[in-house]
Amino acid sequence: MTETDMPTALNLPMVDPLPPETQKYFDICTEKLGMIPNVLKAYAFDIEKLNAFTAMYNDLMLADSNLSKLEREMIAVVVSSINRCFYCLVAHGAAVRQLSGDPKLGEMLVMNYRVAPLDDRQRAMLDFAAKMTTASAEIEEPDRQRLRDVGFSDRDIWDIANVAGFFNMTNRVASATAMKPNDEYHAQSR
Repeated sequence: MTETDMPTALNLPMVDPLPPETQKYFDICTEKLGMIPNVLKAYAFDIEKLNAFTAMYNDLMLADSNLSKLEREMIAVVVSSINRCFYCLVAHGAAVRQLSGDPKLGEMLVMNYRVAPLDDRQRAMLDFAAKMTTASAEIEEPDRQRLRDVGFSDRDIWDIANVAGFFNMTNRVASATAMKPNDEYHAQSR
């Protein structure tokens, strides 16, 4: 693998050959997305770590929840914007554009979610995710109550907190390892 093909600045080559179930997962990514996201390639030096990452990601972002897939992606973008995580802003900004059908929304969330035309529910959700990112130790019952007041259940608050927490972690890993977003993301849903 050449330096330009490496998904991060670290020299951690993918397991070769990949186990059949991992290869199948990567083939599904290629079929559905037209690429294998570099975050998956980055974790593929250790299949157990890759499996742990994908299990958590798939549970938080794709499993049943009262939060829509778009709302979960919106949280990912707002957290990543605050953390200035280039990888996640590019990848999840593309997902917001695709899921919303609105390229402007994706750009607004990347730059400053407060300028986006959000309903009260979305605003409260993103305000909570932002506070979790900048001052999690300052979250108090009134912060959770604001979410309840706009219709979120306690289970929904759990989901918001877990999505925001996951992206705070992954942002730091991506930034620390200089993870490179796939070029394909830049042009998606524009």
